[in-house]
Amino acid sequence: MTDVLRRGRASLAFAFLVQGVAFALLVTRIPAIQDRYGVSDALLPAFLAAVPVLAGIGSVATERLVKAVPPSRVLRWSQPVVLLALLGVGAGEHMAGLAVALAVFGLAVGALDASMNMLGVSLQRAYGRSIMLSFHAAYSLGGIAGASLAWVGAHGQLALWVSYLPVVLVLMPAALIGSRWYVDQEQREGRGGDRRQGHVSGPAAASEDRTGPVAFRLLLPLCLVMTVAYIGDSTVSNWSAKYLQDVLGSSEQMATVPYNVYMVTTLVGRTIGDFGVRRFGAVAVVRVGALVAAAGFAVVAGAPGEWVGMLGFTLLGLGLCVLVPQTFAAAGRLFPGASDVAVARLNVFNYVGFLIGSPLVGVLGDVWSYRGAMLVPMVLVLVALVYARSFAPEPDRYGGGHERPRTADVGRGSHGL
Repeated sequence: MTDVLRRGRASLAFAFLVQGVAFALLVTRIPAIQDRYGVSDALLPAFLAAVPVLAGIGSVATERLVKAVPPSRVLRWSQPVVLLALLGVGAGEHMAGLAVALAVFGLAVGALDASMNMLGVSLQRAYGRSIMLSFHAAYSLGGIAGASLAWVGAHGQLALWVSYLPVVLVLMPAALIGSRWYVDQEQREGRGGDRRQGHVSGPAAASEDRTGPVAFRLLLPLCLVMTVAYIGDSTVSNWSAKYLQDVLGSSEQMATVPYNVYMVTTLVGRTIGDFGVRRFGAVAVVRVGALVAAAGFAVVAGAPGEWVGMLGFTLLGLGLCVLVPQTFAAAGRLFPGASDVAVARLNVFNYVGFLIGSPLVGVLGDVWSYRGAMLVPMVLVLVALVYARSFAPEPDRYGGGHERPRTADVGRGSHGL
């Protein structure tokens, strides 16, 4: 493996880590943001829903944008915007300022998420084995760091902007420096490539005709799995702190812990999950992940106190962590000649899941109960069981996809989480 690819992998993993930090700092301080701006419980779901809507727009725009510029350039400039928008959330004084900061955050996150995963799928193809797992594990590690910093800020009763400013000052220049080593598909192949044709040539270009309506039909099972995975993830991200504080009676400091626990177990699952895929195959791993996630929601819904609630969030991390990276990787394998388009379209359903999950739990919590609301994502995540066969290996295609377990062709690598 060339030094160019190794540096590209390391720099992209750092980008995932930075995004994990930024997102965790936002979602774990939602109660503090709500108090700072005087956002009511009834209005909070609208603010939370606006971010994924705008992120979906950003992802769609990125699908078009990468026809003219490489994904690395989109990622290079969207990441600093995300960090500055985070600082804007913490530094504003009025609700209008919060709305603007969250709007910028959402649009930039859509471009960032799409371009990061485009580069990840492309690099995985170059490696010939699963490495998407390592990128999403880096995101989990960043989430742990961000949630820990949020706990420090809450424990020290620091103003939001005081908590966010040092992080932005450190991570923004580091991300810009690291972006020098991002590797686009043309760079790793050592040629220009035609961006209008998914910037590939040769046999893989034959799959370009699968980017029309038929392609969406083929992509639809993965879109549904992505949606339910992010309904579950958004429930943890946006409501775990409030659930622990308001329903289970924990302190504000303790309320920042569930997301941290969730990210730790997500990191563990993504670190060891490759072995499960190699031994049992992606289909089995996805099925087990869905069942464990459903069990986690059941524990959270029935938890008598904060520590049992922590157990539920632990199970959620172990279960949900396998779904999203596998889904991106499967899309890249399914459309090797148009992976950027496939990833961008699939990434929209990331935000569809957030759009459904965040307000759904809030509305159900208000009109019913937050405990009952946790049962809804429990049922929805089981949809992954129905479509688990979509993650089956397809030995007639090469695109960094799942390996066939225990066969001679495993040398191409196994899919991560």
